[in-house]
Amino acid sequence: MEKENLSPIRPFETTSASSASTTDNRAHPTDQVVRRRSFLKGIGATGVALSAGALLAPRVEAEERGGRLGRGDASILRFLAAAEIIESDIWQQYTELGGDQTNEPPLLTGLTGGNAAYTKALSNLDGDMAQYIHDNTEDEFSHELFINDYLKSKGADTVNLDQFRTLPSSKATGAQQIGRLTNLMELTVDTSWWTRYRSRTQNPDFGDSFPNAIPVIGTKKHTAIPRNDSEAQLDASSPNGVTDLTQYIANTAGFHFAFIEQGGTSLYAQLAQRVTHVEVLRILLSIGGTEIMHFQTWHDKAGNAPPLKGVVDPVSGDTVDFPDISTFHGNEDLQSNLIMPEPTVFLNKTFHACSIIRPTETKGAAMGALKALTGDGLFIGQSSGFFAYLRDLAEDADEARRELDQ
Repeated sequence: MEKENLSPIRPFETTSASSASTTDNRAHPTDQVVRRRSFLKGIGATGVALSAGALLAPRVEAEERGGRLGRGDASILRFLAAAEIIESDIWQQYTELGGDQTNEPPLLTGLTGGNAAYTKALSNLDGDMAQYIHDNTEDEFSHELFINDYLKSKGADTVNLDQFRTLPSSKATGAQQIGRLTNLMELTVDTSWWTRYRSRTQNPDFGDSFPNAIPVIGTKKHTAIPRNDSEAQLDASSPNGVTDLTQYIANTAGFHFAFIEQGGTSLYAQLAQRVTHVEVLRILLSIGGTEIMHFQTWHDKAGNAPPLKGVVDPVSGDTVDFPDISTFHGNEDLQSNLIMPEPTVFLNKTFHACSIIRPTETKGAAMGALKALTGDGLFIGQSSGFFAYLRDLAEDADEARRELDQ
C-alpha cells in the first residue's frame, strides 16, 4: 500500500456564511463520464451550463483558502454531502414502500401508507424491518442537511442535486410519483462485503478481492423494489405470506441495504484521515459512527433472507434460486451469524490480526466510492452532467491533504 505523510490535526474558529447552488442539463449515460478538467475544457463545445457553485468558482475557493475552513476540508465535506443526498434518495424510496409510515417533518415526509406486500416480505427478514428502514432514512436526511448547514456557516459552497432528480419512480402502491436521483430497479448488488468481513487472512487495503456471497444478485440486473403492483402481491398459501417474486425482491433489498451502509462505514473512516481541523474530524467520526451502526443492523438482517426456488427474475428474465443461507453454517467464510468483523491483517502483515472495518485506505477513497455506487447500477439513466459533477467533487475530496499550521 502506498502511504502519504499527513500532518497533525488543528482546530479553527467560526466564520460567516454564504452558499451557492449548481446547475447542469441532461445527457446519457455512464460511459460518457469525463474527467473534471477535460469536462470543463469541453463546456463550450457541448453547451453545458454550470453555475459558480458547480465550477467551484475562484471567489469561493479563495474564501475557503483564506477563511477558517480549509479548501481540503470543504471539498471532503462537499463530497460527503453529495453522498448523503444520494443515500437519502435511496432510503426515501425504500421507506415509501416498506418502511414505517410515520412522517417526521422536516426530515421525513411524503409517506402515504406504504406497500403491504413488500412490507410483509421485508418483515420476513426481521419483524422490525419497517422501523429500521424508517430510522435509517431519517438519519441520512439529518446527515445531508447538517453537513450543508455546516458548510454554509463557514462561507463555503454547499451541494444541491435537485436538478438531477429526473429518474422515474416505481409505479407500485406507496411510491410517490416524483423524480429520483437513483435507480433501484436495475441493480447489480455486490455482496462481497459479506465474505470480506468474514476473512481472517485478507484485507482489501492489501489489494485482496472477495467473492460474492450471493452470486444470483451479483450479476446481471435486478430490482430491489416492486416496480408495479404485480410484483408486490400477498399470498396466504405461501409460507412467507407473499409470492416468491415479492420475497425475492425483498431479499435483494435486504442485501442492498447492507451494501450501501458498508460503503458509508468505510468512506468516513477513509476521508477522516485527510481532514485538517479538529471540528471537521469530529463531524466525520460522529456521522461515520452511525453508518457503522446501520451496517451492523443490515448485516444481521440480510442473513435471515428466506430461501426460494424457481423464481423468474422480473428484470433479467432468468429462472433463479435464492440460496438457503442456513446451509452456510460451519463455513466461516459465509456463516450468517458472523456479523462482527473477524480479526484480519491490518497495516502490516507481521502484526497480530485485528478486528477492523475494511477498507480504510485513504488514497482514492472518494473516487472508489463513486465507482462502487455506479457499478451498483444506482445511476442508470442519469445525465452526463450528473456524473461530471460528482466526479468533480470526488476528485477534489481525494486531492485534499491535511494542512500544516501556518
